[in-house]
Amino acid sequence: MTVTLLTSQSAPTDTDADALVIGIFQGADGPVPTLGTDQIDVTAALTALGATGKLEEITKIPTADRLATPVVAAVGLGAAPSSEDPERERYLERLRRAAGAATRDLSSGRIRRIAVALPADQPDEAEAVALGALLGSYAFRKYRTSAAEAGDVEQILHTAQEAAVSRAMILAEAMTLVRDLVNTAPADLVPADLAAAAERVAAASGLGVQVLDEDELAKQGFGGILAVGMGSVHPPRLVRLEYTHPDATGTVVFAGKGITFDSGGLSLKPPKSMETMKADMSGAAAVLGALQAIAALGPAVNVVGYMSIAENMPGGAAQRPSDVITIYGGKTVEVLNTDAEGRLVLADAMARSAADSPALLVDIATLTGAQTVALGNRTAGVMASNDALAAEVAGAAGRAGEAMWPMPLPEELRKGLDSAIADIANVAQDRAGGMLVAGHFLREFVPAGVPWAHLDIAGPAFNDGGAYGYISKGGTGSAVRTLVQIAADVADGRLSALASAGGSVPGSGQAAGK
Repeated sequence: MTVTLLTSQSAPTDTDADALVIGIFQGADGPVPTLGTDQIDVTAALTALGATGKLEEITKIPTADRLATPVVAAVGLGAAPSSEDPERERYLERLRRAAGAATRDLSSGRIRRIAVALPADQPDEAEAVALGALLGSYAFRKYRTSAAEAGDVEQILHTAQEAAVSRAMILAEAMTLVRDLVNTAPADLVPADLAAAAERVAAASGLGVQVLDEDELAKQGFGGILAVGMGSVHPPRLVRLEYTHPDATGTVVFAGKGITFDSGGLSLKPPKSMETMKADMSGAAAVLGALQAIAALGPAVNVVGYMSIAENMPGGAAQRPSDVITIYGGKTVEVLNTDAEGRLVLADAMARSAADSPALLVDIATLTGAQTVALGNRTAGVMASNDALAAEVAGAAGRAGEAMWPMPLPEELRKGLDSAIADIANVAQDRAGGMLVAGHFLREFVPAGVPWAHLDIAGPAFNDGGAYGYISKGGTGSAVRTLVQIAADVADGRLSALASAGGSVPGSGQAAGK
């Protein structure tokens, strides 16, 4: 299904569409519609139908031919926005969710032309409504045999903010790419397939791209990616994407975990836990989507994206618990649990990034179940080389519309990764603080002196429950907006923690390597 978004500055009530979406605020005395009409007493109709304005509540009013559209769909926006700046991000997210809920509801039926007249006078409002509306209509139908659900959707957003809508369309396209990749069955997206998808995106977006196959990975010493992929008949890949800008003065590196299917390897997962493991490549997909969007938006910063891609299977050649592997650059790892594989493929890319001389390194991964235990399924965890950077990255995520929370890296947890025979073990014996211990492991492979942030998106990357707002069931496109915002912030000099970072990363010391 294709979703097309147009803009219009004509009167919404005159728009030729199958449905007209308006908003309702929760007022002290009842629902307060954001759009009135002389033809229909919308307030009276909403009150009679029991509408309250609660966020995402949808109330449909037939117009009986008194408007150009046969039905008005009034969607709840919650309380009217506060004039205080701290409330703005929450209000914009409510606009995204309301727009998404409305278009998702309408697109699931026979309605194919939707006029959207939610608050969109300001650029940030228009971007929020446009993005929510586009993502709300998303549907993954690659494997559906029935034509009953097929049909393209056209949306008409009533706003004059063309540039903001254009930006939303770029972000929505990138997130749709990620959703499609994540939702694809793992048999149809083995490492070579994901690498080929990256090459197609790179060619279409004008990005530089390099793909290392298993032979080149072995030649150059990428021991983490190779070890994880040893048990699969589908060999691993490392993809390096590059966006450059003539006015850039620095480089940001994004490194994404790309496990196209994670069985756990010989440390086999329970069957139920494998059902969503096609989504274990969400970090790498987010890097790809972000680079596509960044290329279209053109911020004045250089961006390198690594996609560390492997399939973690329990084959006869699979790595064994107690094996010792050598990560790119020479550091050795005792593998005590083959299901802690994401950190191994990321370690290779992070160590390799030293050659890019980044001003900031960010890794993105569906890394630990402990993330969902700590923060739930909708909030990602942020760990970093210092607390200030973690807070600023989480702040960038908030401005982009994604929920992320800064987490600490308590030094006492690092000793759990000590190994009797190698430089470091890949897991600690004590399961406490698993998300933070994983952060400690990754920190060991940050190039010396490079500011670093780690995004654990294990929960937010895949929605295994019911759809809500603009989030459909399945892949969500998590972290794409955050990565794009980080790139923009670096280009604008907004991340003050980078300016004050000067010096080595605590606990780091990884040499530049090969």
